[in-house]
Amino acid sequence: MIRKIRKRDMRIVDFDPGRIERAIGRAFEAKGIVDPRSPAELAARVVAIAGDRFGQEVPHVEDIQDLVEEVLIDAGYAQVAKAYILYRQRHSEIRQAKQYLGVSDDLKISVNAVEVLQKRYLKRDLAGQVVETPGEMFGRVAGTVAAAESRFGGDREARARDFGSLMTSLLFLPNSPTLMNAGLPLGQLSACFVVPVEDSIEGIFEALKQMAMIHQSGGGTGFSFSRLRPRNDVVRSTGGVASGPVSFMRIFDAATEVIKQGGRRRGANMGVMRVDHPDIMEFIGAKEGGRLENFNISVAATDRFMGLARDGGSIPLINPRNGEVAGEASAPDLMNMMATSAWKGGDPGVIFLDRINADHPLPGEIEATNPCGEQPLLPYESCNLGSVNLSRMVDRGEVCWDRLARTVDLAVRFLDDVIEVNRFPLKRIEEATLNSRKIGLGVMGFAEMLIQMGISYDSPEALKAAEEVMSFIRQRARERSRDLGLERGSFPAFEQSRLSGWEAMRNSTVTTVAPTGTISIIAGTSSGIEPLFAVSFIRRVLEGARLIETSPLFESMARERGLWTAGLATEIARKGSLQDLAGIPEDMLELFRTALEVDPGQHVRVQAAFQKHTDNAVSKTVNLQNRATVSDVLKVYRLAYDLGCKGVTVYRYGSRSQVLYLGSDNGAPGECRSCG
Repeated sequence: MIRKIRKRDMRIVDFDPGRIERAIGRAFEAKGIVDPRSPAELAARVVAIAGDRFGQEVPHVEDIQDLVEEVLIDAGYAQVAKAYILYRQRHSEIRQAKQYLGVSDDLKISVNAVEVLQKRYLKRDLAGQVVETPGEMFGRVAGTVAAAESRFGGDREARARDFGSLMTSLLFLPNSPTLMNAGLPLGQLSACFVVPVEDSIEGIFEALKQMAMIHQSGGGTGFSFSRLRPRNDVVRSTGGVASGPVSFMRIFDAATEVIKQGGRRRGANMGVMRVDHPDIMEFIGAKEGGRLENFNISVAATDRFMGLARDGGSIPLINPRNGEVAGEASAPDLMNMMATSAWKGGDPGVIFLDRINADHPLPGEIEATNPCGEQPLLPYESCNLGSVNLSRMVDRGEVCWDRLARTVDLAVRFLDDVIEVNRFPLKRIEEATLNSRKIGLGVMGFAEMLIQMGISYDSPEALKAAEEVMSFIRQRARERSRDLGLERGSFPAFEQSRLSGWEAMRNSTVTTVAPTGTISIIAGTSSGIEPLFAVSFIRRVLEGARLIETSPLFESMARERGLWTAGLATEIARKGSLQDLAGIPEDMLELFRTALEVDPGQHVRVQAAFQKHTDNAVSKTVNLQNRATVSDVLKVYRLAYDLGCKGVTVYRYGSRSQVLYLGSDNGAPGECRSCG
């Protein structure tokens, strides 16, 4: 009887006959053969022959796999053997791809995830070589963050194990700077910052310097340019005229282009301007023609403007230098201009400024958000984000509330500990952050959670699921922050906040829904609360070799129903969608609707369902088909405002350069550079 087996890395581990049975079972499924007994019987035959053939020797895993092929062919299952051979070949290609990337994958994650980690996250030596595995990276992060526990009399080692398990099981991941910088000399762990821009040369270039320092440390920055005097306004100190906010945005953009964040990635910015600024029309079109590539831009729309845009009327344009009326503009015309520009290229987005401030628990006025719009912040505040992987919270088609509760409990503690061990890039940021101690726990994998529950993204049931899961997370996170407040003390601004009715509160905000671009790739799940972008796509690796990456949930369901073939995967990858393929059952067509197949109104309703139970804001893209009109964009704006969203972003497919096209062989969908 074989008891040990030698792995490809030459480690000797316990022999598990169940793995053979499962592999044979997958080969049977690939050929559409339903036979509950044969995989077990064939696996038993492999084990018996291996015992006779190898005796007391420790066989190599390849020896056992060769033997599986022999047994399948001898038993008359030539087609199953072929499927098994193809399975081995595909996994061999995956291993080669990971070896090519120079990463030892100790967590069995996807090639896509390994590539992302290799490029941005894993620790390197002075020669630039990767010197840690994905599991070791999570260990580095867990140990660093858990150091905060000893400050409050906690067990650092026990918490490090808890945090490590939380991440290696991919139940939760923090934002990218935490994964990149924890335990390393840089030590800056926050993703989101807002820096004020004052109306003077000194103030503007001080903000520029601060942006550079934040970007170098791995963070993303948001700015309101609403305080800057308009173009052609008087400059008394020189007797000249002002060049206007947009001209200074170009300087910020150029500086961002040449600063790499912590040596890992280029920076990202959010530029915000109030809708009643005299230069608002220039701002709306500021990104047209490929300009300001390192900025997302958003118009800060007031409640008054939104009412006038619907009912008709003009808004006064206010010079921020002196508060005087400098002109007026038709609100419907401005709204149409915003929608037209967004239709052309995705910018500007809209943030509903009055709603953001009305919902904010602290004194002071919020003017801007982080680069992806989900984190409104006061001047000089920063925030740590993290996301629960909802795709791992489902058992037998139902949410496992106990697992979700345990994950939220640990995640809140983790994010509060991050504040303790963080190395802030500026003293003013440290002071503002410690005063409010904002954290933002969100989600990823919502689309995959729905699929496992048998719920179409484009259905009322999806909205119900969204509200149930996010309200649970918010309430649980609030309770844990209260407990931490009792244990460690409330945030300093607690008594001046709207939370002062609680017994205690460690963090002024606890929930934010971020886009999770790269961390969702690491977690192997769908991004944020977005639908699937494509069911399958072709990915280039190994200097031109191609791997087809398919939704594991679709592949599993197709195998169960006898629909799966390698040819099906290729055909889906060519189209990106199931909708025009023959032989796909109606329920699967509904479950696997992609972003462009979901009604735009449903995109907004999903965002609103999450926003209803989120302290900060929600990052979500409303995907529009290429044939969509400016009128469709206007409908999205109005619906988002009416349903209580704090902002909205639209993107019309193909309207500008993008990372992934349906039917293409590029990589994964786009990501926010700062939020993970």
